Amino acid sequence: MLKILTNPNPILRRKSQPVADVSAPEVQELIPQMIELMLEKDGVGLAAPQIGKNIRLIVVHLKDETLAIINPKIIKRSIIKEWGEEGCLSVPGKYGEVRRCKKITARYFDAKGKPHQIVAQGLLARVIQHENDHLDGILFIDKAKKITEIE
Repeated sequence: MLKILTNPNPILRRKSQPVADVSAPEVQELIPQMIELMLEKDGVGLAAPQIGKNIRLIVVHLKDETLAIINPKIIKRSIIKEWGEEGCLSVPGKYGEVRRCKKITARYFDAKGKPHQIVAQGLLARVIQHENDHLDGILFIDKAKKITEIE
């Protein structure tokens, strides 16, 4: 059973390595486990470092769609940014306002190793940027203003 690491675990601060083989059994087993954990915890995104794996893998769930995003690379960011409230499963009980690009374009591989390019805006763009930060050892509290603690 996977567990979510919480700040200040040092694994959360390490830069993650690219996934070399998408078809590797450990990667293929990890994806549904991460999705299950994210949904169980009512998250909208989860990055592999949050479960102790420093690989460039994130899962995202919005509305009725769940994506496995492997080796994401944000290739275009809008000049327009907006503030929005964020929280994080690895920083329980804290929320803050984070300024992020309103629209992004990202390239990634899916669970079958197929390349994709996605243009995301709104909440999806925010979630991808938040989870991508995890892959670089960055937590939302590093960027947040007006951090609120909830018991």
